[in-house]
Amino acid sequence: MTSVAQAFSKNGTLAKAIDGFSPRQAQTDMALEVATAIEKQSSLIVEAGTGTGKTFAYLIPAFLSINSSNNDKKIIISTGTKNLQEQLFHKDIPLVKKALASNIQIALLKGRANYLCRYRLAQYQETRGQLDANTLTDLVKVKTWANSTQTGDIGELVNVTEDSDVFPFITSTLDNCLARDCPDFEQCYLVKARQKAIDADLIVVNHHLFFADMALKDTGFGELIPKAQVMIFDEAHQIGDIASDYFGEAFSTKQLVDLCADVVQVYRSKLTDVKQLGLAADKLQKTCQEFRLLFNYDPERGNWREKCQQQQFMQKFQRLKVDLDFLYQVIKLCVSRNEAIDNCFDRAVYLLAQYDVMVNVDINGMSFWYETTPRHVVLHQTPLSVADKFSTYVKESGAGWIFTSATLAVDNSFDHFAQHLGLNGARQLLLESPFDYQQQSQLIVPRYLPEANDKNRAIHLAQLAEPLIAASNGACFMLFTSYRVMHQVAEILADNIDNPLLVQGQMAKRVLLEQFIENSDSVLLATASFWEGIDVRGDKLTCVIIDKLPFASPDDPLLQARCEDVRRQGGDAFAQIQLPQAVIALKQGVGRLIRDVSDRGVLVICDNRLVNRPYGQTFLKSLPLMKRSRDLVQAVEFLKNIT
Repeated sequence: MTSVAQAFSKNGTLAKAIDGFSPRQAQTDMALEVATAIEKQSSLIVEAGTGTGKTFAYLIPAFLSINSSNNDKKIIISTGTKNLQEQLFHKDIPLVKKALASNIQIALLKGRANYLCRYRLAQYQETRGQLDANTLTDLVKVKTWANSTQTGDIGELVNVTEDSDVFPFITSTLDNCLARDCPDFEQCYLVKARQKAIDADLIVVNHHLFFADMALKDTGFGELIPKAQVMIFDEAHQIGDIASDYFGEAFSTKQLVDLCADVVQVYRSKLTDVKQLGLAADKLQKTCQEFRLLFNYDPERGNWREKCQQQQFMQKFQRLKVDLDFLYQVIKLCVSRNEAIDNCFDRAVYLLAQYDVMVNVDINGMSFWYETTPRHVVLHQTPLSVADKFSTYVKESGAGWIFTSATLAVDNSFDHFAQHLGLNGARQLLLESPFDYQQQSQLIVPRYLPEANDKNRAIHLAQLAEPLIAASNGACFMLFTSYRVMHQVAEILADNIDNPLLVQGQMAKRVLLEQFIENSDSVLLATASFWEGIDVRGDKLTCVIIDKLPFASPDDPLLQARCEDVRRQGGDAFAQIQLPQAVIALKQGVGRLIRDVSDRGVLVICDNRLVNRPYGQTFLKSLPLMKRSRDLVQAVEFLKNIT
């Protein structure tokens, strides 16, 4: 039987299956450590620098451990996004499966919002008169697709836009799912997907689904993911904040509005004799809109403890409770008349309980904060630390846990990551990238830049970028920490350069990337979501300009609460929280530049704090060992030699 070391050897399994494969010591080292963690069911933290080949380094030992086990071993692999999840399932895993001639069963499992709900589709078919023209057009497309789909995965709906208003009408939430009471339960696509996962040896999920499921297991019901003996987290640097969200509580006006919409739908189709249902739902929906209007027009985050001290906010929030309670009383009169209204009753009970959570803001160890979307307000109660809860879960599972990413360490230490999740006993492995950064790249920290808050900063950034864009013939990313500065720079560049400008927000992220790759002279300007998970190779991307060090906004309420908690315990909030977060975010942005052994390029970080503040050394020590300079002329020459 194939061993892990043999699979990665010069004439091994992967060399025979993949053209151009060559052994990398770091990849083999990681694979052997993963194999040990799986065998001993222990915990392992691995930072594998870009180009290590970490995906195969955990897939090969995972496959081999299933092939060799005499019992029903089950492995869960969790990725950062649905896109990475699908890449793993449709591209990487089939390659490994073929290389090893393995017959293990694989399943892809997404959250319930990714699957068509046949019951809700049928319900809204009956009341389609209430939908606007665009949504109705999309509903017809969905109906056509629903007649042929095997999986019910709405990702197959290529002719319906991702932000279509039709999706809430054709998918379920944990709130409105009828579960076993649903007349379509036997044909439910979500149930079928979960059954495939139960039968599979290896299941591919994403972090949000994993932690949503873990939170549900904590309540004792509703879980989707079956029990496994091994958990592997790729892009593990994301899971601390995701875990915090799911170990907390949330209450949103969207939940209330969705409840109102479903109550109105039941009233119009089944319970037309109970006019109070429609009146009560309309009343609550109107109050939700009024509550949202109290907040700023632009989406924001803030401290709910402070906000609810203001009379106008508290009065309207209390009005929400009165109107929700009235709707609850009316629904209560209709209980047992059909499954849909019974579900609405259960949701109203749950939302009344969640409301009480958000009123009681004096609990210690929690952050109470709000965030707004264009239409809704979400209130959060988030624990300041998940270390105790998560570490207990890891210990009690008796499973092997592997955490890997290209960005976990800060100044060669895993303390920030391990302490946040309570993984203090885990084995740690730090693997350098195999790329020759000294030859392949340059790091430039330009001189004479204005301070981060200078009103003329956007002009200077644009002037600095112009010769770099010219030297690289486009093929340039400009990554920003602020939408405002991004748009200011975009306006200036639009007047001064001829290259096509692609600005985040103009179109979907996937379309932006496709256009950037197709137009070799284009320049892409983007913020946070483009700092990671983007893979552009070769001469398509030769210059990455970062506007400033990515410290989180000091106004972020969750960050404020965590920092205050650290200070109360006598710690240094900047060193323990703010600096490590910023270092990991910067490492992600830097990782966009060199993606292959043949890539070459220039990284420009427009922030003097890298060289004139003591903590700048922590950033520099955490970055790849690039050739450094403060001379833009050198950068321009380097780029001209590439092109």
